Amino acid sequence: MMKTILAATVAVAACAGASFAQDWSLNPTFGSTTLSAGFAPDPYTVSITAGGNIDAGSALGGSCRGMIANAPDYRLNYNAGSLPLYIGARSNADTTIVVNAPDGRWYCNDDANGLNPQVWWSNPQSGQYDIWIGTYGSGSGMASSTLTISELGH
Repeated sequence: MMKTILAATVAVAACAGASFAQDWSLNPTFGSTTLSAGFAPDPYTVSITAGGNIDAGSALGGSCRGMIANAPDYRLNYNAGSLPLYIGARSNADTTIVVNAPDGRWYCNDDANGLNPQVWWSNPQSGQYDIWIGTYGSGSGMASSTLTISELGH
């Protein structure tokens, strides 16, 4: 079953990249959680240090941007319901997001909300979402950020 991507004001691109520089099988650096539809509190938040030494654009192509790590920053195991799913980041730095979703596809965004990225699905699948938060531009280093997971679009 394919997911429908809600693309109102943000061009969220699904990258079916043949190159898999990011290793979703590694343990996530900042942990993992299991959430079911209707979870509280919403948004669910996690402090993450964004960035890494891999250029997402070169590694994955498409609209992927930013410098990310090899291992996922965070892993969400999600039990879907009838609500949409939003995964994003907030930071004082220019950050990007890369998500490997249960359908095996790569979803990337830069600047959905100002300099903060967000990807979303109007009909999300249940399963494993591996999440990377990147910093925009080469050599931009690491940045404090907050991963946000919501069904209400925060």
